[in-house]
Parts: sequence; structure tokens; C-alpha cells
Amino acid sequence: MSKRQLFLVLVFPLMALILSNTEKSQRAWTAIDPVTPLADSIAKGKKLALIHCQRCHLFTEPALLDKKTWVSSVLPNMGLRLGIKAKDTPNTASLNPEDAKTLQEWNVYPDQPLLSLKDWNLIVKYFEHEAPNQLPLPTSNAPQQLSSFLGQYVSFGDRQFPQTTMIKFDARSGHFFIGDAQNDLYLMNTRFQLVNQSQIKSPAVDMDFPHNKAPRLLSIGSIVPSDQKQGELLSLDGDPNGLKLGPLARPVQFAAGDLNGDAKEDLVLCSFGNHRGQLAWYDQGDPTKEHILSTLPGTRQVEIRDMNGDQKNDLIVLRAQAYEAISIYYNQGQGGFEEKVVLQFPPVYGLSYLEMADFNQDGFLDLLVTNGDNWDLSAILKPYHGIRIFLNDGKNQFSEKFFYPLYGTSKALARDFDLDGDLDIAAIAFYTNLEQPEHGFVYLNNDGNLNFTATATPDAAAGKWLCMEAGDFDRDGDQDIILGSYFHTAAEVAQLAVHSVSSFPQLLVLYNLKK
Repeated sequence: MSKRQLFLVLVFPLMALILSNTEKSQRAWTAIDPVTPLADSIAKGKKLALIHCQRCHLFTEPALLDKKTWVSSVLPNMGLRLGIKAKDTPNTASLNPEDAKTLQEWNVYPDQPLLSLKDWNLIVKYFEHEAPNQLPLPTSNAPQQLSSFLGQYVSFGDRQFPQTTMIKFDARSGHFFIGDAQNDLYLMNTRFQLVNQSQIKSPAVDMDFPHNKAPRLLSIGSIVPSDQKQGELLSLDGDPNGLKLGPLARPVQFAAGDLNGDAKEDLVLCSFGNHRGQLAWYDQGDPTKEHILSTLPGTRQVEIRDMNGDQKNDLIVLRAQAYEAISIYYNQGQGGFEEKVVLQFPPVYGLSYLEMADFNQDGFLDLLVTNGDNWDLSAILKPYHGIRIFLNDGKNQFSEKFFYPLYGTSKALARDFDLDGDLDIAAIAFYTNLEQPEHGFVYLNNDGNLNFTATATPDAAAGKWLCMEAGDFDRDGDQDIILGSYFHTAAEVAQLAVHSVSSFPQLLVLYNLKK
């Protein structure tokens, strides 16, 4: 689109460009009828948007993004999914051949429009007219200086910059398992001395330590968005006939528990995928006994809990990738489940993590939720990103009772860090504002009744923290914290260097000073 054409679209809202439609991939715009009042055109555009936007996700109000982001990024992608193509539409030639083939097979970007070009033009005009020029800034106070933890950097290996994908602490052995994007798996002791290093097929993203069994390791396959099945879950016992689930499409997390009432452990696995994903459980971990509960993309996290007191394990599932919801899959017995969506968000909220804890000590599990995934089509600072607590009314209906705004929040842990009997919160913001890199970690001290005091540390300015784990690392009776840094590109490192950051450790250990 030429500068002159862009100028006309922005300055004369009742006009639209008429582009040649002789080429199949070229977008054709039709002008709004000049005799139709603007208010009527906007009203029609809203009605159409409510219909077509909710084909894939919860409706997103125009006020949630600025005008430029809507027009230059989000709406063109929405148009592609509705079969509306422009001259500058990215084609699949630049994709991995397997991913390009998948897009075509699944008809992600239809060849034929799903609505008329006139209707599409009305939708565009609605968002362009209603969206603000810029989003407001958060209103929260700046965090105070963190004084209750002592920071220590840990560096190892010969990487140009850190790309940590997993940190897991085995409290029984006192070892840390650390994965990175170069397919390395490091084993370190509590003094952060390297015990072992091995190569695995793809980056590690999750791990557990079952009693009297070898650790189980989940590898993602592809870090970047992909629907290729390259990930796997396997046992680290070295047995070629042991546990192996895969290949899987970008699996990111798993959990273990008895799901069919036979008193034997089953496994449930979250495959994020890209355009499609999977939530499935495996009877006793047997790959031939797979039970698929969903094929939606973005299945990010699962917890196994009995949510209704019927002595059967239910699944609490967080789903991202536009679908942005938290669901309870109620166990119906005999391995069957029924889904109930309990929370839903617009896609720009970027659901990123879920923690279950009883914040008000009423005996019912509440939800600690982070919103902040900001790597998609609207990578701007969003005031509604942050940390939320949803309290359970005892019937698994959840209402928001606390919000702390934090750009790009990616994970939060609920622990009684100060040992005063209530739950505090440690949070990281991987997609953070790099103008304030020290806010990549925030500690919220619970002063009672969900009143929190926020603190931060300049130590956090040395990394982009993708991973976080808590545990009593020094065995002094309180919970310590460890963060893992991940830089996707050298350009991100350069952005921090502007802020006088000269070293980029893989880990930041925060030792709790309470004890």
C-alpha cells in the first residue's frame, strides 16, 4: 500500500481504496456509501465485528489496542483468516515447508472470502474509528526496593547470551535441572557447581520427580511457533522400552494423577502447537491409550485437583493462543470429562500462567493468574497486563479481587515467603518493558486481606526472565527463588546494554533472608 493510499484511508474515513482484484492474492476495498451517515456505518461495522471476531475468540473491544496496531497488524491478520488478502500479505513461501503444508491442509487462511469486501471494510472502519491513539499508562505505584532477598548471579557454559528454557529443583536430591535452547540439560548442585551436562533432542520445558522412579523430562521440539510434531515426554532411566510419549506438537507441560479411578497413575499432557494443539491424557502413560480432550491450540497448563469434592480428579486447564480461557474439566468417571469454562479473556490479554492456592483461607482453591504474553501481533505496552487473583465462592465461580499491573507478566508463584501465615507472590515479566528491566521480577508481600506491597531489585535488570522456581535451596526453612534468563535474539541483549548492563548471567538466585 502506497503512502498516498494510507493517507487517504486515515484522513478521509468515508472513503476506501479500490485496489485491482485481478490477482487472487490482492485485496479489494469498496468505499462506504457516501450518503450513509458515519454513525450508521460504525454501528454496522460493530455488528459485523461481533459476528466475525468471535469465530475464533472472545470479542476484543477497540479500546484494548491503539489505532495504529489495529490497522497495521491485527486487522490484516484477521482479514487473512477470513479470506481477505492484501498485496503485501505474507505468503507461506518463507515458512518451513511442513508448516506451510499444514496451513494449507487446515485452511487456516481461506482462499475464498468468508464475508463481502464491503462488510470487511465496515469492520476495519469501526475499529479504526473507535480505537484510541494510544493506551493509558498503569496507575500503580512504582515498586519499592527489595530487601528481603539476597541476589546472586550464576553463569556457566560458553554461550554468547543465555537462553534458559527450564529450571526444576529436585528437593530430595538437592539438584537443579536446567535446560536451554541449544538442547543442553545441565545438572547442578545447590552450590551451583556443574555435576553433569548432556544433550537432548530439543529444549527441555518441564520435568517431574516421581517417587521411586526416574525423573521424567518433557522437551518442546520447536521453540518458535510451529505445528510440527518434534517434542516428546520420556523417562530419564535410559530404558529403551521405558516411558516415551511422542512425537508431540510443541508440548509445554504435563501432570500426573489417577484420572480413571483404577488407583494407577495416568499422565495428562498440554501441547501448545500453533494453529492446532492438544490436551490429552494417557492411561498409565501408555501411548496406545491416548484420550484426546481438545485439539485447540495454546493449551498451556494443567493442574489435577478434585474441584467438586466427589473424590474424582478433575483437570484445571489454562489455554492461550487467542482462545484465552481457564476451564475445569470435571471428571465424569470411567475416564470421561466435561469441560466448563470458568474464566475467559480477550486474546490481547495474553494468558501466561496459572497457580492454584487458597488466598483467603476458606478451604477453596482460588486462582492466581498472569496475563502478559506479548510476542504476537500487538507487541505494545498494555495496562491490563499483570497479576490477578480470582477468589472461589465455594462453587467454582471465580471473581477478580486483586490486580497488580505489570507489563508482560509471564509467571507468578504463591508462597508464604515471609512465614507470617499468608500467601505472598513472586512474579516475572518475560515480555517486560525493556525501558525498566529491573521490573522483570516483582515481589508482592501480602500485608493481609489481599493488600500487597510491591518490591523490585536492580539485580533483575541483567536478564529477561523466562523461568522461575521456588524451594528451600539452602535448607534454612524458608522459600528461596531462582530465575532463568532467555534472550531470543542478540538485539534484545543490545537493548539491555543501553541501560549499562554489561554481564548477562543464566540464573539469578534470590536467597530468602527471613530465616
